[in-house]
Formats: sequence, C-alpha cells, structure tokens
Amino acid sequence: MVRRVPYLLPLRAALHPADAVPRAHSLPLGGRVAVVQPLPGIGDMIWHLPHIGAIAHAVGRPVTLVTKPGSAADQLLVAEPSVHDIVWLRRDRRRQLVADLRAQEFDAVVLLHHSRTLAVAAALARVPARYGYGFGLQRLFLNRPPFLAAAALPLHPYLQASAWLDAAGLFARDPEPVLPVPEAATAAVRARLGDVRPVAIGIASSEPAKQWGAARFAALIAAAGFAHPILVGGKAEAALAADILARIGRPIDTAIAWPLAEVAALLARAKIYVGNDTGIANIAAAVGTRAFVMFGATPPFDHATRIVPIVPATGVDRINGMALIKPPQVLAALAAAAAET
Repeated sequence: MVRRVPYLLPLRAALHPADAVPRAHSLPLGGRVAVVQPLPGIGDMIWHLPHIGAIAHAVGRPVTLVTKPGSAADQLLVAEPSVHDIVWLRRDRRRQLVADLRAQEFDAVVLLHHSRTLAVAAALARVPARYGYGFGLQRLFLNRPPFLAAAALPLHPYLQASAWLDAAGLFARDPEPVLPVPEAATAAVRARLGDVRPVAIGIASSEPAKQWGAARFAALIAAAGFAHPILVGGKAEAALAADILARIGRPIDTAIAWPLAEVAALLARAKIYVGNDTGIANIAAAVGTRAFVMFGATPPFDHATRIVPIVPATGVDRINGMALIKPPQVLAALAAAAAET
C-alpha cells in the first residue's frame, strides 16, 4: 500500500512555493540510475531506504547506490531488492567517482544531498539526467526538476529526501525504513542462540556524548531482570562490554563485532531493543523490533513508529543529557509499553 508521509503535508507550501519548479517525474523507465547518498553513518543509510526504494520502483529496476564505506551498505543491503550494486564514495578519490559514473554509462543520477561537489562530478561524468535538491550553486549542475525551496535546507536529511520525493510525485510504499534480513544471517544467528528471543542491549555509540555508560547499563540489566539480555556493539565496544559484564557479576551473551547482517538478524528475533541512539537502534526498528532509544544528547525525530524515544525530563542536553536518563526512567518506559500491549 502506498502511503504519503503525513507530516510533510503541512510543509508543502513552504517547501514548494508558487515560484518553485513544478512537480515533475521524468526518471528514465528501465534506465540505469545511480542514487547518491553520501552521509557516512549506518543510521544515515537506514533513514534513506524508503527514498532509494521509491526511486527504484519509479525506474522499474534496481539502482546503483553511491555511498561512503562508513554506511556499511555492502553488509546492510545484502537482501535489499532496490539496490543492484554499490559504488564507494571516497573523499580522497573524487576523480575516481567521475570515472566510475562515466564508465557505467548511467542514464540518470539522483543526489539525495545538497553537495555541489557531487553535482559537479555528475556533470563532468556527462550523466544525461541529473536530479537533486538544487540548493544554491548545486542547481547550476543539475538539469532535471524538481528542486526544493530554500526553506527545506535546515530540515533533517530524512525529511529533505522525503520532500524531494513528494516534489517529484514519487511515494514510498512505506515511508518508514524497512530492512530485509538475509536468510543466511538468520540461520547463523539461530545456530548461535538456538530458539532464544533475547533483549538486545545496544551499547554502541558514534560519539562519547551519546554513550549511556557501563554503570547505568549494568544497573538497568540487574534491575530489569531480563531473562536473556545480549550486549550488542562493534569492535570499539569490546572493553565497555567487559566492564558491564564485570559489574553484573554473571555471564550473559554478547554480540560484539558480529557481521552487520547477523546483527540485523539478531535484532529481528529480539523481543525489544534498549540502548543508545545509534545505527543499531535504527536497524532494530527497520527489521520490525520495538526500540527503546535513549536520546540524551540529540533530539529524536519522527521517522519510525517502532522507535520509542527516552528523553531526559529536563530536555536534551548535549553535554550531560545521557547522564540525566536514569535506569528507573528506562524501566518505567518499558513498563508503560508493556501495559499498552
């Protein structure tokens, strides 16, 4: 079922004023299309899944995704039907991007970003149809509408991409990110855990300001009495996981530095996710698991109904926000959600 993004509707007057380029959709049906999503994080990649899927659907075939290695798209999108292949975007190899775009003879490129440099690269590669947001000088190197009005520039990247879809007359089948899980990863997790449905404790963080910390995670696990908690994080969280285990004083499972496809499979079978605001939280919601996410340092935004934001009572605080979220507040959020079901 095709759904419009409801919170975009009141913004249309601001994003598409009377003097803006009119709504248009001229993506080449059956053509070779590159979609450029240059933001570097895992969460950034998850946020843009509805937009990539909508473009592929409009074209009638999977697209080539141009993105940065930090997005881990090669691990995340193994089973994603809208993506055919991936071209890596590297800051130190901009000339290579021009060569890659030219070599693949794309019919069109869609820039899901405001970068002028990427628009120049697409023009130098002589891609016939070049789409993008059109902010500032970027518009000089694009040759297909629609373009967004300047009022869209301060919006969150997810909302910018959604606004562009709306302006182009394209609609995601589901505006919320949905991530398919490879069967091989599901089998691998079943071999690791058996039939257990764990509670995923997300201890990864992209920066110190978003980290809840070992003491609070250990206190939460002890107070909640989860039957099967499992600590989920990357290689960088190995020491943090060891600290949490030492504080708990009993062995629990860990999923530290697992392949991301297996992390997605683990999250898909988890009862819930509880943890930091990170890419793993976004994966949890995208595979259908309710995610209780602690937003202490940055405000939450409304892109996935499965994400339950936990915010300090006094509001987001970039410096001390995570410390202001106490384990009893998290337990209360879990209890309130359980009472609703």
